[in-house]
Amino acid sequence: MRLLLDENLPKHLKEDFPDHEVYTVREKGWNGMKNGALLQLLVQDAFDALLTFDKNLQHQQNFAKSPITVFVLTASTNQYNALTRLTPAINRLLNTAGLPDGPIIISKE
Repeated sequence: MRLLLDENLPKHLKEDFPDHEVYTVREKGWNGMKNGALLQLLVQDAFDALLTFDKNLQHQQNFAKSPITVFVLTASTNQYNALTRLTPAINRLLNTAGLPDGPIIISKE
C-alpha cells in the first residue's frame, strides 16, 4: 500500500512499515499544504492512506469528497518512541482487506 506520513510525524516512522511504500509530505513537496488540498492530492496520486497526528482533521474534512483512509495517531507526544507503539495496530489494519474511507483513531493498545 502507498502511505503518506503527515508533516507532524517523524520521518523515522517510515521504517515501521517495511511492507509498504511510504512517503513523507516533505518528500512529495507538499509541506504547508492545507488539509483539504492534501487529501485531494492523496487521492489523485493513488495513495491508500494518510497517517497524521492532527486530531482536528477528522472534524474539518468531508471524506465523501476525499475518499481516503486517515489514521489519526493518538499518543502523549508525536515523538517516535511514543508513536512506534501504535504501529502494530496500524499494520494489522493495513493487512486486512478493504480499508474504510475516513478517519480511524489509533491509540495505545
